[in-house]
Amino acid sequence: MIREMTLATGLALIGQSGFAACADQDGMCETASGGYHIELPEDENPPLVVFLHGYGGTATGTLKNRGMVDPLLARGYAVMAPEGSERNGRQSWNFFPGWEGRDETAFLTEAVQDAADRFGVDTDRVVLGGFSAGAFMVYYLACAAPDTFSAYVPVSGGFWRPDPESCEGPVRLFHTHGWTDNVVPLEGRLLGGGRFHQGDIFAGLEIWRIANGCVDTKPSGFSTTGPFMRRYWSGCDEGSALEFALFPGGHSVPNGWADMMLDWYEGLPGG
Repeated sequence: MIREMTLATGLALIGQSGFAACADQDGMCETASGGYHIELPEDENPPLVVFLHGYGGTATGTLKNRGMVDPLLARGYAVMAPEGSERNGRQSWNFFPGWEGRDETAFLTEAVQDAADRFGVDTDRVVLGGFSAGAFMVYYLACAAPDTFSAYVPVSGGFWRPDPESCEGPVRLFHTHGWTDNVVPLEGRLLGGGRFHQGDIFAGLEIWRIANGCVDTKPSGFSTTGPFMRRYWSGCDEGSALEFALFPGGHSVPNGWADMMLDWYEGLPGG
């Protein structure tokens, strides 16, 4: 159980924070469309990070990534790990337009409202993140309905070809990717014997710049945070934000990502 594996570490970090599968309850939190696990900080009415697992992953597996979860809890954020829907016998997300299956936007909205009703999370401060297939889901949800959550923080995932012709905006998005990622390469790759094609990450960034009304394709500035090499675009529509961070690794959620992401989010107007 997650509580058994993390209680000592968690109490040392943040006092009496909840580490059960459904906060202080046994088992997964169930909604009409699916289920989720959640961990809560000490603070009441906390902001929330919703993080989607990759293909073949699980909500439980998300919460086992303590290098990501513990820093979020320590900074006063609740952490939700929704359970993907079944695709080809494994857990994933129904992200690609036209696929049959669960309406994931409706499910995630339902899960967040359920967490607000049960645990008092702040629905105005919800960040949606995800890894790999979870990041694909983040991309497509942000593209179609950017007002659903307050910001989007995908890791190691983007659009599939054909890229969307356009996205709604403005959107506040911070994309993180590994330089040597060979599962979701920066340039994309073919899957399923050529039936599917992961898109080029830089082509996706162009779509976001257009959605945000950015006046130039050139980055407005560059910075480094530990191993992360970052670039951002300004001169865009009010209410938008766009940043991209590369790290010298492969297909993973890298150490240091949680704090870097929260620093970005908390620096946004209303963050």
